[in-house]
Amino acid sequence: MIPPPGQRSFFSDRRGGSAVEFAVVAPVFLLMFFGTEEFARARWTEEALSQTSITGARCMGLQLTSCATAGAYSAAATTAYIQTVAQKWGVTLAPANISLNANTSCGGVTGFSQVTLTLTFNTLAPTLLASLSAGKSLSATACFPNGAL
Repeated sequence: MIPPPGQRSFFSDRRGGSAVEFAVVAPVFLLMFFGTEEFARARWTEEALSQTSITGARCMGLQLTSCATAGAYSAAATTAYIQTVAQKWGVTLAPANISLNANTSCGGVTGFSQVTLTLTFNTLAPTLLASLSAGKSLSATACFPNGAL
């Protein structure tokens, strides 16, 4: 029996099939996209902390003018310098996130300057990435020999 014109069977109707397929695929695609984006941002921030700590430790060890006042090491000047370097990477560091030690041992050898930076990475998509919603702690530590050229 042939259905009357204008009346199609519900199951044989193909209109809207693309919309249903998109509705199934879109959440997975968005999760992959935002997950990849946030992983890249976290990795960028980790690299920024690492490079900033290396630069800060070198500045301390060599007592460059950015980290010294009248030729003597200055914690305040070093902190300000490290904050400036981090800002160039697009990372904002509070003084509480910066730990300085002007005379410590690294790898069992004494006479080093050490910088340790910590930061809590916060995701831009906390609803989609629940595992990062509370933030992820990132840190970087670098040493540089005092007075080395």
